[in-house]
Amino acid sequence: MNELTLTTPALLFSAISLIMLAYTNRFLAYAAVIRNLHDKYLEQMDESLIEQIKNLRLRLNLTRWMQIFGITSLLLCVLTMFLIYINFDVLAVWVFGCALILLIVSLALLIKEIQISAKALSLHLSDIESHLKKN
Repeated sequence: MNELTLTTPALLFSAISLIMLAYTNRFLAYAAVIRNLHDKYLEQMDESLIEQIKNLRLRLNLTRWMQIFGITSLLLCVLTMFLIYINFDVLAVWVFGCALILLIVSLALLIKEIQISAKALSLHLSDIESHLKKN
């Protein structure tokens, strides 16, 4: 491998920061939807709302883990820079490798969460379509 310099892990800062912003926005959107569903459930006690809440719980947990892995990746990038600074180059390479793996895990969880979200939206669309066909 070529020499790992301070700029290599620093390149990930902006990417990880943008990813974390997107994850936080997803988290806040889920929180708002869950609060609305909670209020609806207290009014109607509809079984279909429970399924939606379960789906949102799963998506919220995935988003939380995406954030945890992303933040840990960022922390390891900072640690890598410190290790390079104090001339622990071999350890820095291994720590940076771990940071990349955690970022990959975070992005893989994002793919899974998007699939679940798309499936949930598809179910909503099919409900609307079946309702329209009845009328």
